[in-house]
Amino acid sequence: MSNLNPAALATDVEQLRSGQLELHAYIEQMCDRLEEVDAVIQSFLPAEKRRQRLHEEADALLARYPEPAARPPLFGALVGVKDIFHVDGYITRAGSDVPPALFAGDEAVCVRQLRDAGALIMGKTVTTEFAFFEPGPTRNPHNTEHTPGGSSSGSAAAMAAGLCTLSLGTQTIGSVIRPAAYCGVVGFKPSYDRIATPGLVYFSRTVDHVGLFTQDVASMLLAASVLCANWSGDFFMAKMPVLGVPDGPYLQQAQPAALALFAETVQQLQASGLIVKRVPTLANIDELNVLHRRLAAAEFAQEHAQMYAQYADHYRPRTADMIQLGQTVSAEEVDNGRANCVRLRLEMQAQMQENGIDLWVCPPAPGPAPVGIHATGDPVMNLPWTHTGMPAVTIPTGQTMEGLPLGLQLVGQFGADEQVLNWAQMVEGVL
Repeated sequence: MSNLNPAALATDVEQLRSGQLELHAYIEQMCDRLEEVDAVIQSFLPAEKRRQRLHEEADALLARYPEPAARPPLFGALVGVKDIFHVDGYITRAGSDVPPALFAGDEAVCVRQLRDAGALIMGKTVTTEFAFFEPGPTRNPHNTEHTPGGSSSGSAAAMAAGLCTLSLGTQTIGSVIRPAAYCGVVGFKPSYDRIATPGLVYFSRTVDHVGLFTQDVASMLLAASVLCANWSGDFFMAKMPVLGVPDGPYLQQAQPAALALFAETVQQLQASGLIVKRVPTLANIDELNVLHRRLAAAEFAQEHAQMYAQYADHYRPRTADMIQLGQTVSAEEVDNGRANCVRLRLEMQAQMQENGIDLWVCPPAPGPAPVGIHATGDPVMNLPWTHTGMPAVTIPTGQTMEGLPLGLQLVGQFGADEQVLNWAQMVEGVL
């Protein structure tokens, strides 16, 4: 627990914008902490002259916005960026030994949006190879013998350790929600394409989502208001949400102990006055798991066709296996997978409407973070919501007896990201 530190975006930025917290002193404090803690956590990639660069960028920011009242919404926020986003001044390696010049590109649109909102880039965070299953050296700050999850390993661990105030990740199956749950922070996967993806080293363009990590939901609301297209800041919570538990084979993918803790959380929500309905759904989860993975594998193989043909020996075994699997998927199967993303979304939303449900609630992972850092855990509890592109957020709910975090996943209607996060903040207060 000594590896953890408060770093709430909304609170820190409010103090930085007002001048109550001096920007250069803040940078020194955060860099000191990173150098001390990240020697163990290993969430950030090494960067030359990190302090000097941050101080120079802070000087420019202060010169541009000398008056506190005119300062932009993320003034002075320190951001960790998963190393599959292109960032000016950094080489994108994507956790791989493949020559990075092969997939170099312009700075990611969402990174530029953060800079325009006053954020400073703390550095690149560790990712699994090409955002798949071959992990880097990052460890879970709550217990360094356990995985932080993946593929956004560094972004989740850095946020939990308080080494930045906001971090960027991506989710193709469960790479935002799962590591956020494992590391005890808030993770948000917005509706598909709500945050711009250009400038990303793509895995599967049909299902890749840009996602975010913060330490509380108020901070996530602030970050989402900057990055989500056409964000509406005047959402009024006219009623308490009705929660739906997706009963059946999908839910039974979680471990018995996790299901017992999930049941306790649901009881706590009911005791607070929330209505909870149990609705049978996702009966064909086994088929969906296969369909989604084969779609992603096929698109991954397409993205890497030329690079893999020339540099196959540079890819790590599980990444190479994914490409080889993708090469076996027919064009017809890909088309069916893409069509099913929309088809299943409409089915799930119709089921919500028929049952008067505002949010699905479910475990964000099959259980707490597994021991070891050779694997990143199972993303099955996130897969349907990534496939459908529906917005999902996980919030911390407590810890196991061993001190490992547990969370609750909330899923809403496509495009209703504002509602999902505002309701999540209310649920966060209850829990």
